[in-house]
Amino acid sequence: MPLTDAPAKARLLYEARRDRTAIPPFTDADPTLGMADGYAVQSELTKLLVADGEEIVGYKVGLTSKPMQKMIGVDSPDFGPVFASTVYRDGDSIPLSRFIQPKIEAEIVFVLGERLEGPGVSVTQAARAVAGVAASVEIVDSRFADWRIKLADTVADLASNGAVATSSRLVPLADVDPRLIGMTLTRNGHLVDTGAGAAALGDPVAVVAWLANTLGANGIAMEPGHLVMTGALHAAVPMAAGDVWRADFDRLGPVTLRVVEGATEESK
Repeated sequence: MPLTDAPAKARLLYEARRDRTAIPPFTDADPTLGMADGYAVQSELTKLLVADGEEIVGYKVGLTSKPMQKMIGVDSPDFGPVFASTVYRDGDSIPLSRFIQPKIEAEIVFVLGERLEGPGVSVTQAARAVAGVAASVEIVDSRFADWRIKLADTVADLASNGAVATSSRLVPLADVDPRLIGMTLTRNGHLVDTGAGAAALGDPVAVVAWLANTLGANGIAMEPGHLVMTGALHAAVPMAAGDVWRADFDRLGPVTLRVVEGATEESK
């Protein structure tokens, strides 16, 4: 009999994250599950992780680019919290052992300078609340077997979050047009993919406004210092131990991460 209650599903995901063991997608047992069901599970899972000492330091928005929407079969974004324990610095080594089936995405990240709360937030208002923009690479991971996910699954699984490495260089938004920021992604010096900021909902700042309004409908505000991950600028790429990934962004500069097999000082 399929599980139907959000707390039980959240517990399964919590244990999958803890044990680094994939579980069957919830939509295998119940294909009728939708976005609202996913967020109900996400809320319960977030409570479990916060009770463990996790701290929410921002939010990631996923499914903002056409390739990722096509992969899931949707036409709208989703979101999940970003936890302090998953944030790395440019140049850090990231252990593969933290994940189940990780993939990498290059994306633009904003840092908020002001509190931002929807609903009713315009793109212009979102831009005013941004302290700056930076380069980043996100590691997405799925706790569901073989990435066989539908929308309810990825939403429940904290929007498939894994980790993020961000550049220390914060560029004032007034100095760049995020839509026109070009990006190249290399693995071990070889070009893997390219992208541009406009891949994220046509304008990465629009992602911030969308998030503020979506969170605001649930009574949640974003606070100064919060990160906003605006979504992949290309299709996600599998990663492996020994990889050195570098994303170079026009005006924002590069961000690099190294993938190692086991635990590192940064991950302890």
